[in-house]
Amino acid sequence: MAQLANVHPATVSRALNNVSYVKPETKARIIAAAAELNYHADVFARSFKKGIRYTIGVVVPNVHMTIFDDIIQCIETKARALGYYILFCHTNDDPEIEAQCLNRLRAGFVDGIIIASTGQNNALLREIHLQGIAIVQIVRNHDEKLSSVVSDYEEACYKAVHYLYDKGCREIALINGPSLGRFAIKPYKTRYEGYKRAVNELGLRAICEFTDGVINSFASGVSCAKKLLDENPETDAIMTAVDVYGMAALRLLRERNIKVPDKIKVVSLTGYSVGNLLERSLTSFELSAKEIGDSATQIVIEEIEAKADNKPLVRHLTFAATLSERESS
Repeated sequence: MAQLANVHPATVSRALNNVSYVKPETKARIIAAAAELNYHADVFARSFKKGIRYTIGVVVPNVHMTIFDDIIQCIETKARALGYYILFCHTNDDPEIEAQCLNRLRAGFVDGIIIASTGQNNALLREIHLQGIAIVQIVRNHDEKLSSVVSDYEEACYKAVHYLYDKGCREIALINGPSLGRFAIKPYKTRYEGYKRAVNELGLRAICEFTDGVINSFASGVSCAKKLLDENPETDAIMTAVDVYGMAALRLLRERNIKVPDKIKVVSLTGYSVGNLLERSLTSFELSAKEIGDSATQIVIEEIEAKADNKPLVRHLTFAATLSERESS
């Protein structure tokens, strides 16, 4: 195995038994060699010996037509390359379901948790972290005391308004998720801040609709788009917090025979792989699922494998969203 991976046998032992640090790329090469040779380590014996289960819990709102579908695949691929597996839970952004998931995961099943939280269980997450379970927040940073990997949502929304303004749009609307009050979710809140900053700077009026009910649902997107267009028929651009709302807006515009992008331009603020597969491809500011998934997995495993008296410091990574200009604008 050492010869196949082009490393010293001692490095193979360290990598497979997690007794000391091995560079991620070297560890991935060793694990690939082990798989090729059909080598199966006694995971239960290693877990008992080292006190590590080699399992990471991943908690997200949902995966249906969301960026989380892409991110989870990246997390699983990265985790497997480093000798870990994942347990997946979805919460529908219900704080009670989220708490139930977290309590189940901490009851002996996982070494670490990667979570896109509702923001309503911060005390529980800190308690779990104090018990020695590594935690990394993804997409949503609700607690500065826990590591996070997110995107710059405020800047993406700010840039989107300017992008549409440069295209000649002057009645630029936003379909957003919960962004005000106690139950505001961080990315929606910061997108709204970026939107307000841009429209104020450009001397435009704010046209906003906020979804209720199930977040990231097609039906909520359609309902908001209908209300927005009925009350603001002069709208010439629609920005949506997530792709599924963008899909809903495109569907409604087609039903009303409103031409896109001639009459109304549509831009998503959380683009992912599906945006390029639609009948009319969706312009979006795309989050990097790979950067988010890979970074979160690396951070959580580094904390899991660090000695108790030498745990890494809290880290906050922010990646920029990138504009993918397509047919809808």
